[in-house]
Amino acid sequence: MTALLDQLRTAPRNVLSRIPLPGVTGDDDDVRRPLPVSGMLAAAWTLGVGLAVLTTFTLVGWIASPQGALGTGLPGVFRTAAQLWLVAHHAGFAISGGSVGLLPLGLTLLPAFLLYRAGIWMARDADLRLRLPARLPKNSPKDEANARRRAQLVLVAQAGISLAAPYALLAGGIALITRNEITQPFLGDALLSHLLLAFAAGSLATARTIGPWRSMLRLLPERLRSVLVSSAAALGIMIVAGAILVLTAIVVNFEQVRALSEILSPGFVGGLLLLLIQVLYLLNAVIWGMAYIAGPGFAVGTGTLVAPTGVQLSGVPTLPILGALPEPGPTPAWVMAVVVLPFAAGAVAGVLSVRIAPSPSYEGAPLWGFVCGLTTGAAAGALAALSGGSLGGARLVAVGPAAWEVMFSVTLEVGVAAGISAGLANWWFIFRGHNTAVTKAAEKVGTATAPVRKASVKIAKAAGSVASKVGFAESDELRRLPGHWMDATECDTQPIPVIRDDWQDEHTPAGDTVPPKKKAGHEPPRPPRRDIVDESDDKGGHVIYLDPYAWDRD
Repeated sequence: MTALLDQLRTAPRNVLSRIPLPGVTGDDDDVRRPLPVSGMLAAAWTLGVGLAVLTTFTLVGWIASPQGALGTGLPGVFRTAAQLWLVAHHAGFAISGGSVGLLPLGLTLLPAFLLYRAGIWMARDADLRLRLPARLPKNSPKDEANARRRAQLVLVAQAGISLAAPYALLAGGIALITRNEITQPFLGDALLSHLLLAFAAGSLATARTIGPWRSMLRLLPERLRSVLVSSAAALGIMIVAGAILVLTAIVVNFEQVRALSEILSPGFVGGLLLLLIQVLYLLNAVIWGMAYIAGPGFAVGTGTLVAPTGVQLSGVPTLPILGALPEPGPTPAWVMAVVVLPFAAGAVAGVLSVRIAPSPSYEGAPLWGFVCGLTTGAAAGALAALSGGSLGGARLVAVGPAAWEVMFSVTLEVGVAAGISAGLANWWFIFRGHNTAVTKAAEKVGTATAPVRKASVKIAKAAGSVASKVGFAESDELRRLPGHWMDATECDTQPIPVIRDDWQDEHTPAGDTVPPKKKAGHEPPRPPRRDIVDESDDKGGHVIYLDPYAWDRD
């Protein structure tokens, strides 16, 4: 316990001051905090700063709002700020007659940014950039690179857990303290949401501290990296399209939005807070626009639907941004053109996946393109689930897009388009020779073109033999090595002949004799070999190779 308190009392030090300089000796562990301690300090700092920011806005709203709207007295203000902090992590809560799950995703950016900055401080404070793997296998460079990659991934995961575990425990305490007779935060949602958000932000911050983003992406296997990058590209294209759709709808229906704002008449300070709330819900609206482009659309209450096929609305909440919704009834035919955007996003994702990790087999690229569609659909379904929820009971129990419908539609649209584009792009790279590595890999892997290539080789050989007989090609007999190739019996009973330039094989037919090639220039005589004994007889001469160890076997 004393050691822990000593670590907590130690002031933060700059990372550069802990790097050992030439000629300076010392143990680096004496000036470096343990990673769990740095994670605890980072979690406490994030929680304190976030609560301070939300308490400031809550206090301003408490002063401008009617008495008792945000709690009675300063304790009520602090409780409301703490509940808003839980809402920022998308932790729902129960109220009388229902629950609230439609939470602003824009508010999540505040704790995400604070956690990211805290993760960077934690990584620098614990000197994670210096904790590279010291023991690497002394094998091939590939094994060494894989070992370094695994060690860095483990280090990133440890840093994320060191920040997420204390952060989730603090969030559980806040969820228990802020309970009252009106609102009861869900403890499970609070723990899980804080744990996941802190782990993601801490891991990304640690990875960014160790190296640039490009090198951190290379820690992942090539195939996994291609799927993630292509899926992110497809999802990003759809989100950007959804944002353009929402902004266009707001501009076109701006008169209705302003009319709803005048009906509320919140005043100056209340108007600023109302504008802030709508800006925080703008990211939810963008995801609803993405669901609209995908086809399923979204609901604004039970029995309502806003989709490219038609609009069915009854009564909607009095929120000015909802004035941008289209009029009920059938939609024009040209609106269905927005459904083409997911297919275009899938086509881009398929080409990008092949650019990152081409497939040596012709049929493998479309399958990986469809895997990209599965990943994009799962991410789109998760965003749809986070962007929607309930606003109490009765009609507002279902607001937002249906997650499973969005996931199914995006998977099919992006997956099919990505599979087709990946197959075509992979065929272009392989058979047009734009990627040498893939071309070589395709020659090694048995693909659908292997029988064609084998057949072409056989046809070429047959054509060459026919041409040699006719006289259009050189015969294979002319390329044979001179001399008579003896079998095992001849090797045991006959001496080994010497192959000379003027030597003619007695087994060669008379008409197939190949005249010796004339030398281009005069060659100096080769020195005689001293390791053999040349004994010639009167019948043409043969070189007899004497075995110097024959006496030992006699």
